[in-house]
Amino acid sequence: MTITQLKYVLAVAEYKNFTTASEHCFVTQPTLSMQIQKLEDELDTKIFNRNKKPIQLTEIGSKIVEQAKIIVDESNRINDIVEQQKGFIGGDFKLGIIPTVMPTLLPLFLKTFIKKYPKVNLKIEELTTEECIKKLTDGHIDVAIAATPLENDLIKERVLYYEPFVGFVPKEHRLFENKSLNIDDLNIDDILLLEDGHCFKESVINLCRTFGRTNQHFQLHSGSFDTLIKLSKEGLGMTLLPYLQTLDLNDKDRIYLRQFKEPVPAREVSILYHKSQLKIHLIETLKNTIDGIVRGIIAFNDVKIISPILQKKGA
Repeated sequence: MTITQLKYVLAVAEYKNFTTASEHCFVTQPTLSMQIQKLEDELDTKIFNRNKKPIQLTEIGSKIVEQAKIIVDESNRINDIVEQQKGFIGGDFKLGIIPTVMPTLLPLFLKTFIKKYPKVNLKIEELTTEECIKKLTDGHIDVAIAATPLENDLIKERVLYYEPFVGFVPKEHRLFENKSLNIDDLNIDDILLLEDGHCFKESVINLCRTFGRTNQHFQLHSGSFDTLIKLSKEGLGMTLLPYLQTLDLNDKDRIYLRQFKEPVPAREVSILYHKSQLKIHLIETLKNTIDGIVRGIIAFNDVKIISPILQKKGA
């Protein structure tokens, strides 16, 4: 039995296809199939039911896969231990960031990070929160940045910053003359929202459901904050923006911004990684880099965290 054979088994278990698995393992399909067959012969058992389409694990195969994950992780940990001991900061490092954080946070730290750690091959993907969790669990990314708390026992969360909500209120809106906003002024019927799949939308819904008024009749959902801002200026409703999103607004648009009275509703943005993650030294360098930059930009202390987890009405 070899680590390579176990990696091939894990690939087939994930992709449920020998050809696809071999492509992801960068070997030929016959090579991968032969090695898995050797392992099955050695164990005198069938790991996969090849008669099913797509390929399925046998009952004992499922147990073998669970153990294989542990063995492969632990073998990788040896390399991680050696690299940490040597003080080496480099290698592949896969990062997922949710869409409502990436455009504002990434430009703040990326140049600094790659300049300070040139040996790190940073691979960045824009992913939804659900995709981040799945890819962290499957081992396809090393770390993610998303709104929290997520209440997932497999994922560790370490807070990076608390980002306040800011109102963007057009002149035609009933709240435009208000110098600041109260949470209970909000009515979700006249708030423009991001489309489904964005956790910031769920946070806004939770904010209105808990403190304001809502009957769940949404006028319009859009895919970007820039679109929401443009539609709001056309008089189609107000919207809520994360604080970092407001920093790049021009002077003409800043007249529509309204801060909330304390405690300010805010989202918690954290760095996420699987509880068995190996590349802790790389995660620490990423977190420290972001901490050093964001602390000078966001200095809000009295905030009320609004969860991105969609709550049931009345909960």
